[in-house]
Amino acid sequence: MVEESDDRADISQDERRRHDRSRLIVDVYFNGADSTGVAGTKDISLGGLYMNTQAVIPEGSILTLRIPLSDGQQVVVNGEVMYSNPGRGVGVRFQGLTEKDRELMERELPAQ
Repeated sequence: MVEESDDRADISQDERRRHDRSRLIVDVYFNGADSTGVAGTKDISLGGLYMNTQAVIPEGSILTLRIPLSDGQQVVVNGEVMYSNPGRGVGVRFQGLTEKDRELMERELPAQ
C-alpha cells in the first residue's frame, strides 16, 4: 500500500496564497455562523484576511464582512472561513468581491 502525502503540508502558507498580504489593521464587522462582532485584522489582501477574534467560528462558515476604509468608504463582502484558531482568530477567503470593491481595496492596501 502506497501512502499519499498531504501536498499542502509541503507547501508553505505564503506559497499557497495568490495575493500579497498587507499589514493593514482595521476593525472588521462580521456576522454569520451564529456570531456577530468586531474583530481587528492582522493582515489583508484582495483574496481575504485574517481577523483576530475570540469568537469560535468553525471552518467552512460563511460570514458577511464590513470593512471600513478611508474617506468613509467601506467594502461589504461575503467570506468563507478557511481555517480557525479557536479563541484567537480566523482566516477568511473573500467570495464575490466586486470590481468596485476590489478597486477601493487596491487604493487602500499599502504597496508591497
